[in-house]
Amino acid sequence: MTNTQTAPDGRAEAPARRVTGLRTFFISGLGTALEFYDFIIYGFAASLVFPQLFFPTEDRLVGTLVAFAAFGVGFVARPLGGIVVGHFGDRIGRKSMLVLTLLLMGISTFLIGCLPTYDSVGVLAPILLIALRLVQGFAAGGEWGGASLFGIENAPESRRGLWGSFTSMGIGLGSVFGTIVFLIIAAIPGLSLEDGAWRIAFWLGGLLVVIGLIARTRMPDEKVDKQAAPRVPLLAAIRRHPKQMLLAIGVAFGYNTVAYVGTIFAMTYTLNRGWDDNETLVFQLVGSVGFVTAAPLMGLLSDRIGRKKVVIGGSIIYGLFFFAFLGTVDSGILLLAIVGNILMSVFMAMPQGVIPAFLGEQFSKESRYSSISTTYQIGAALGGGTAAPVATALFIAFDRGSLGVGLYSGAACVLLALCAWGLRETFRTPSAQLGEH
Repeated sequence: MTNTQTAPDGRAEAPARRVTGLRTFFISGLGTALEFYDFIIYGFAASLVFPQLFFPTEDRLVGTLVAFAAFGVGFVARPLGGIVVGHFGDRIGRKSMLVLTLLLMGISTFLIGCLPTYDSVGVLAPILLIALRLVQGFAAGGEWGGASLFGIENAPESRRGLWGSFTSMGIGLGSVFGTIVFLIIAAIPGLSLEDGAWRIAFWLGGLLVVIGLIARTRMPDEKVDKQAAPRVPLLAAIRRHPKQMLLAIGVAFGYNTVAYVGTIFAMTYTLNRGWDDNETLVFQLVGSVGFVTAAPLMGLLSDRIGRKKVVIGGSIIYGLFFFAFLGTVDSGILLLAIVGNILMSVFMAMPQGVIPAFLGEQFSKESRYSSISTTYQIGAALGGGTAAPVATALFIAFDRGSLGVGLYSGAACVLLALCAWGLRETFRTPSAQLGEH
């Protein structure tokens, strides 16, 4: 279905393609999937091969801690990406910024696959790796907010939660793609991750970005009223919505801490409990499939009963279940560990499936890209950027016991629930009135 628009001189312009749910998913969800594929495979490599290739030490767990610290470096650049890309997204439009972030992520990911290792060039290898992680972080910082807003702002009034969840689905799909690639590489005879097969995943990620670019270059050009737009949208948002800005940072901090402990650190925990690399990747795969399936259901549920109920309820359920999840890994029983990973991911999807719409609806449109990108990425940097190294350090400090990690994740869930409780309920607020109070 198309709509014909009329130019100011009375002539008919080219028909504008209707934004459907499927098209929105390809632009926001699939584009984010390809971008976060690039992000997640670094996390896998940091658990499986980077400690010995880029950060060699006598103790593998210490090398893993250093590799996770380098993983966190990418988060340092995410708030900057959110501020810069969000500013221009509000001032000149979403489309060009979403194309830019995808290009930056694809190029930096491909180049990581080309890097020499520590054995070849010494300390230059980790320096180059960290530099490219900064570029990845900058791109990811501007990506999430724009992709989320494209879904929310084009959704029917009663489906903003569902369409906003396409971005959350994309994060899960990126994890599915990345896990499958690592499983295939590990299964091919003659290929070894340590001997260079890990590079294939990064090269493939750079090439797959082309698919996302095709979708995004064809997305509709939105018209931005530059006269009405604030000169500095972020400052306007801080003046108008200070409480919402702080609480949104808290939501992002809590959720990203939970998410990266439950995904990236969970791989290290699983390996240290005696599971091999392939079994660990299978756990990640089934968990990611559960997440992708649950995220849109949670978004849809929030359209019916409210955003806050789903986010707060999911936070509490996840925080309590995380201890049981660690127990399923400790059990050594394959089926039980698989079920534990699936349930953990479903409960993780409860807040994440709703967060794009919940946070985006807190702010007025003229500064929404800056608001949602800046707040979410600051929280992601403070929470997600430190989650894996902090969890690993607690794991070491508690003599490789699970109590410290479980309490850490539980505290993040409490913070997430409290900050969500302090935000406005917005699921029944008309789009034109969002951010008015």
